[in-house]
Amino acid sequence: MSEPLLKLAGVWKTYDAGDAAVHALRGIDLEVGRGEYVAVMGPSGSGKSTLMHILGCLDTPTRGSYLLAGEEVADLSRGRLAELRNRFIGFVFQAFNLLPRASVQRNVELPLLYGGVAAEARRARAREILTRVGLGERGRSLPSQLSGGQRQRAAVARALVTGPALLLADEPTGNLDQNTGGEVMELFDELNRAGQTVILVTHDPAVARHARRIVRIVDGLVETGERAAA
Repeated sequence: MSEPLLKLAGVWKTYDAGDAAVHALRGIDLEVGRGEYVAVMGPSGSGKSTLMHILGCLDTPTRGSYLLAGEEVADLSRGRLAELRNRFIGFVFQAFNLLPRASVQRNVELPLLYGGVAAEARRARAREILTRVGLGERGRSLPSQLSGGQRQRAAVARALVTGPALLLADEPTGNLDQNTGGEVMELFDELNRAGQTVILVTHDPAVARHARRIVRIVDGLVETGERAAA
């Protein structure tokens, strides 16, 4: 049996809040295999966003172990952590986080620019990914010239352009209407069917049902891990 893409064992995250410590995560155990499609659900303040930040190497556990692609995240230097994050993880955010004055093509190229990829190769790869998400004709547009759903597709393209092993999506339909959100979720479904590992954080049961497994977080603990309904 192959090792999981990521494995958390006894992960705590504690914040200093002056007179009292706040335990955002209180001993999380979680494994996600390559090619899985997992939804993380929980009420506001449950710790799901903190968990997402740790999974994405945007934060580190106070204690416990986090193995990503077999590497202990706590042992990595800042440089190696940034390299791992850029190489293995693609992020999709609720607010899209596109640069407003840069073209869609340029937005999608940015992770490759940071990775030192040559200009011609960057452009070719960005065009390829934009075509894959249905925006092949919109590369020269500004984000303001796209619909909400198209902007989220552009954000997905940017997340995919480096070929990440893990796609992390934080409330990816939160700024979209129901129909447009459904179209974006169909894109995630297609990506997972093609082998992409997807973890999404959501409060919406309809969004979570797209996943193959639902992990519920309550008060910093995994309450349940269940198969999503067919």
